[in-house]
Amino acid sequence: MKILRANAGALTNFEVLDFLRSRGAAKDPTRIIVPVAPSEFKVFEYLEQSAACCQTRESIKEFVEKCKKYNLAKAEILNIINIRPSSVVEIDPIVEENEKRLGDSVEELVEMVAEVFPPPPTKTELDEDKQEEIPDGQEMETS
Repeated sequence: MKILRANAGALTNFEVLDFLRSRGAAKDPTRIIVPVAPSEFKVFEYLEQSAACCQTRESIKEFVEKCKKYNLAKAEILNIINIRPSSVVEIDPIVEENEKRLGDSVEELVEMVAEVFPPPPTKTELDEDKQEEIPDGQEMETS
């Protein structure tokens, strides 16, 4: 990945996650020789548990295109992508004066978010990923 313009704008959580993956960040505990700082691994682990882990570049582009009719600010679109609200109540703190600006289309926006972006992993799915089988048949949680 090559930086074309420094500080060109804010990044989505997906873009940060994609960048960390390209640098070698992974869930693999044998990550001995990778150029990723421990703080970057913490960010990677957090983003792997967020909605960003299920997103794609195509879904983000599709969402941005579909959002044009709502006349949302770039920061509002970015927050919707990062947070992936699943109800009208979650849209309220993201979109300023949403009732006045969006009216009845708030519900339509929430439905579009659910349609374009896959749901984030649930707590139980994340816990299952952390479980590993040990020889005597017992399960042990890894950190």
